[in-house]
Amino acid sequence: MKKIKKRRALILLSIGLLVIATSQILSHSFELPDFVKGSFIGIGIGLLLTSLIFGNFKTVRN
Repeated sequence: MKKIKKRRALILLSIGLLVIATSQILSHSFELPDFVKGSFIGIGIGLLLTSLIFGNFKTVRN
């Protein structure tokens, strides 16, 4: 699989964190079924892992 650019990886990382945070806030405010909570958290973790694994994060070496 090819690498994704750093900007797109950071966008995926941000969206993943936002999905997880939103699911936590909604589950605190409303009574959500377990399936919905698990789906939101699973999608968020999937986005986070995708951005970390396929992201082009190169470190600078001197």
